[in-house]
Amino acid sequence: MVQWNAALRGHFGDEGPLLVLLDLDGTLIDSVPDLASAVDQMLAALQRPPAGRTKVSHWIGNGADMLVRRALCDGDEAAANALAAADVQPARALFDTAYLDALHHATGAFAGVEDWLARVDVPKVLITNKPRLFTVPLIESLGWSGHFVQLLCGDDLKEKKPSPAPLFHACEIQNVPPALTLMVGDSRHDIGAAQAAGVACAAVTYGYNHGDDVQDSAPDWVISNLLELLEPA
Repeated sequence: MVQWNAALRGHFGDEGPLLVLLDLDGTLIDSVPDLASAVDQMLAALQRPPAGRTKVSHWIGNGADMLVRRALCDGDEAAANALAAADVQPARALFDTAYLDALHHATGAFAGVEDWLARVDVPKVLITNKPRLFTVPLIESLGWSGHFVQLLCGDDLKEKKPSPAPLFHACEIQNVPPALTLMVGDSRHDIGAAQAAGVACAAVTYGYNHGDDVQDSAPDWVISNLLELLEPA
């Protein structure tokens, strides 16, 4: 049985959370190298200058379509949202091809993640804004398919984070109330979704979060390694 730390036992009781919801990019894996490579290949094909890893790390968090929009507008949020779908589709096709080819090459787990996944036997649901097209082969390439009872991707439901809808859906499918569920993420979208769903949230400090300090979103706990959620082995 997993041994949660004192803070989580104090919140949930001695058994700890009965369900854990996990973000992917910036929480479990460092996907910036692969995403930046795909974005820069897309921009090169469109005869535009590369964006680079730093900019791309600030654009991650709202799914592939929004990442492409931000890249096309060099991070100008208003301009990115104003782009017509017809203007985005050719670039998105270029990005999809490049990312599918690259996603196994550089992506790796953050420190402590592999150990944490192996030690936590509580049901775990992956909730990501990444499309299923990318999520499934990525999880398979990492050998993580057996760690999750459910994968909820950005295009599985009508709404994605920061909407609480994916969190409510996971709790309903797993038959665990939000009050006994823990969300772990790296961004304001994860925290906002958890707060709206009545789910306690732990935020990691090493993620992306559009370059902002994750503590500003007032998660319940802030950690620098997933293993901090557990008692030392």
